[in-house]
Amino acid sequence: MSSELRTRLITQMDLHGLAPNTQRGYLMSVKALSAYYKESPDKLTDEQIQAYFHHLLKERKLTKGSCHRYLTGLTFFYRHVCDREVNDRFGLPYWRAEKKLPTVLSIEEVTRLLSCEHNLKHRVLLKTIYSAGLRVSEAVRLEPRHIESDPSRMLIRIEDAKGKKDRYTVLSKNLLKELRHYWQKYRPEKWLFPGRGGKHLTTTSASQVFYNAKKKPV
Repeated sequence: MSSELRTRLITQMDLHGLAPNTQRGYLMSVKALSAYYKESPDKLTDEQIQAYFHHLLKERKLTKGSCHRYLTGLTFFYRHVCDREVNDRFGLPYWRAEKKLPTVLSIEEVTRLLSCEHNLKHRVLLKTIYSAGLRVSEAVRLEPRHIESDPSRMLIRIEDAKGKKDRYTVLSKNLLKELRHYWQKYRPEKWLFPGRGGKHLTTTSASQVFYNAKKKPV
């Protein structure tokens, strides 16, 4: 994919208010199609796109849910960047995205998980996620100003949550105590859980913290 097409795609995604994770997925979908044919994606035919999805299903063994996500990105690209009508989905069937219920840990499992994590930053990150009921993507984007510790409020503000909406969740006294201890040691400025290069911790890194904690012995 040329730099011009990439720029046009990013511009359209920004104009449509797509979330960063969605934008990365759409870019990956178009880049993968272009790399498969070694040709600019705006030159490909419906038949070539059908053959590509046959390759994803039969040779790469992707699930229909994964193919659905690829197709969503390509549909956006052809519709909004190439001004191409794709109401027939390139002649492909409708693949319903597979929905799996998340694994819910018991109180005992959460307690064990937190007690095994001795790194203060990692423990407070996990405790914030579980205590406040946050998505990982919400937790890593928290800023110190989002912690409203006034006794009359005791809330955590989440900005740009799912659906581009702001919301509040309850801040427990126990979590506030941990957060204060964490702040006194690390003094975070822009982000509550900073990563590298002045950015916040990535969702991938935060998820790895969880998986590493699960492997630790009691």
